Amino acid sequence: MDCLVCHEKTGTYKKFPTAAGYPAKYVEDPENPGRQKGVVFPENKKVYFSPDWSAVAQSVGRPTRKNCGTCHFFGGGADAVKHGDLDSSLTKPGKNLDVHMGSRETGGQDFTCVRCHTTTNHHVAGRIYEKPAALERKSLLQDDLGDKIMCESCHGSQPHKTGGMFAKLNDHTDKVACQSCHIPEFARAQSTKMWWDWSKAGQPMDGKDKIKGEDGKPIFDKKKGEFVWERDVVPEYYWFNGTLDHVTSEDAIDPTEEVWLNRPKGDRNDPNSRIMPFKVHRAKSPYDKVNKTMVIPHLFPFNKEDKTAYWKGFDWQKAIEVGMKYAGQKYSGEYGFVDTTYVFPTTHMVAPRENALQCTQCHSKNSRLSNLTGFYMPGRDTYAVVDAAGWFGAGAALVAVFFHGVMRFISGLKRKED
Repeated sequence: MDCLVCHEKTGTYKKFPTAAGYPAKYVEDPENPGRQKGVVFPENKKVYFSPDWSAVAQSVGRPTRKNCGTCHFFGGGADAVKHGDLDSSLTKPGKNLDVHMGSRETGGQDFTCVRCHTTTNHHVAGRIYEKPAALERKSLLQDDLGDKIMCESCHGSQPHKTGGMFAKLNDHTDKVACQSCHIPEFARAQSTKMWWDWSKAGQPMDGKDKIKGEDGKPIFDKKKGEFVWERDVVPEYYWFNGTLDHVTSEDAIDPTEEVWLNRPKGDRNDPNSRIMPFKVHRAKSPYDKVNKTMVIPHLFPFNKEDKTAYWKGFDWQKAIEVGMKYAGQKYSGEYGFVDTTYVFPTTHMVAPRENALQCTQCHSKNSRLSNLTGFYMPGRDTYAVVDAAGWFGAGAALVAVFFHGVMRFISGLKRKED
């Protein structure tokens, strides 16, 4: 990272992939003195030229969505790989994709990223570290070198109208994150990667090193394995106090179960926890079968002579040995693959209010919150005794009304006879 990544506006500033974060250096063409010669990156044959330093330096300004998206839209190696709610479609979205970032032509607010992710001395608001994002429900709590940003920072704890049908919605804000209702699905403009099988890497599939799916995105790559992409994905919901637990290469795992490499922290009894939507990415990942720990494979070669990198020799054993040694971690020499899970909090792609969740999408037998138990939710949960008492009461009332009607009818006939 350097200043120009976030602040230059020409869009021409590029880093050379194998230059440790530096741009390509100026290389003069010996056959044409005074003319710059491009450096070719062997992986994709792309030519990189050194930046026009004068142009990029004079273009600096406040970061745009494109500046931020250079990293955050393309994290994980390509567009929409990591975050289902962050991809290149947000460079210039319509209101239906995100009410905050949507262009004014479509009725949106045209917010840039820094409108919400404010900074103080380059400490950027919005981080998720070890301390709660919502301690005592304060707005923009200053902690962990940066402000924790929440919807309440702008919308308050009662964002809906106080009267009529909206009054009940405000009762939800103490237990339900705004995102749960206002981001009904993520990856609404393009698909996001939901499954990654590293165990399929190393050998061609159907005689091919790369295979693309119907939307043009890779579903197999010899270097990385097999993928599944999905669009219009319904989030998974968990209690969340703003912090995540993480598994490190030193933590023991249980390979007989799905390994949560990170997990939302919080529960319904925590006043700082809210029900929050997440993208849950699942994979098959390498691990140490004896020590029962996750491993760190050496993927990218250190230099041209390095044959131990997995993307060079496709040998997991060598790649893991070198990677773990480089990281200073123990490795038994036996590896396998285990099912893993990784969560991403979903906070972008906020839909217009008319597209927010309806009550019955949670308060019904087919509730989106079916995995959250330990509390009673009207419309979703039932208790046999209470239900029996309720039906008995309703039946008794119906019988009483029937007999009352009969009595009134008979008494009416008697009055006529008299």
